[in-house]
Amino acid sequence: MTSILSIQSSVAYGHAGNSAAAFPLMRMGIEVHPVATVHFSNHTGYGDWRGPVLGPGEVLEVVRGIDDRGALADCDALLSGYLGDGETGEAVLAAATLLRERNPDALWCCDPVMGDVGRGFFVRDEVPVMLRDRVVPMAQVLTPNHFELDQLVGRRTQSLEEILEAVDEVRSHGPRIVLVTSLVSTRTDPSSVQMLAVDDSGAHLVTTPRLPASFAGAGDVTAALFLAHLLRTGSPRSAVELTAASMFGLLHRTVALGRRELALVAAQDEFVAPTRCFSAERVR
Repeated sequence: MTSILSIQSSVAYGHAGNSAAAFPLMRMGIEVHPVATVHFSNHTGYGDWRGPVLGPGEVLEVVRGIDDRGALADCDALLSGYLGDGETGEAVLAAATLLRERNPDALWCCDPVMGDVGRGFFVRDEVPVMLRDRVVPMAQVLTPNHFELDQLVGRRTQSLEEILEAVDEVRSHGPRIVLVTSLVSTRTDPSSVQMLAVDDSGAHLVTTPRLPASFAGAGDVTAALFLAHLLRTGSPRSAVELTAASMFGLLHRTVALGRRELALVAAQDEFVAPTRCFSAERVR
């Protein structure tokens, strides 16, 4: 059975971090070991919240406890997302090192959360530097949104050619596979949004209809689904096609129900049998 160690935030109400990623993975039949970096009442998009931030030592202690059970040797991958600060990043780096000692074949899929178009940065100043200089060289799979890709290379990209060049630059520092989400290039139709998956075999672009809403946790689900499909198929092209299909189904269902939070339970069948399928266009 496929098994994933997931180190992310946790919320009791709504869906973000592990509270967004774990259920879709389990619905797909994947064993998940969720490790919380914070445990909040709700995600911070509400403006106020309650609950503790877990220290990096506490995060790493939980990972070591999982290792005590012998579970890390059976983990196929590490999934990581939002880093509250540099110290938390150090804990995730230590966990990645330990996992690789136990299973040298394990993948690290990092969602380098920094910010988004229209919102700018929402992490501490040290986090983008740590992601660029310390995390990117160690992660085999990276899932930045378009804004985050631009931050990693230090320039704005608009044309598809510029975006591909930026991805190549990021890949030259370590990651074998890069998935760019929320991609909007000069060739993107305003009524659409795109995902781009790039590896040594080529670059594959998937286009889906743009929906009139955005939701906290959507990026967390996207990274989790892409990792899951990558582990199962070994194909970035298949993984991005399946991920785009499931995400469109989830978001379409959420909008139809008028929810503020992702309708993970109501749309759960979309994770195993998406209502609509989307084919990737090979762009290189």
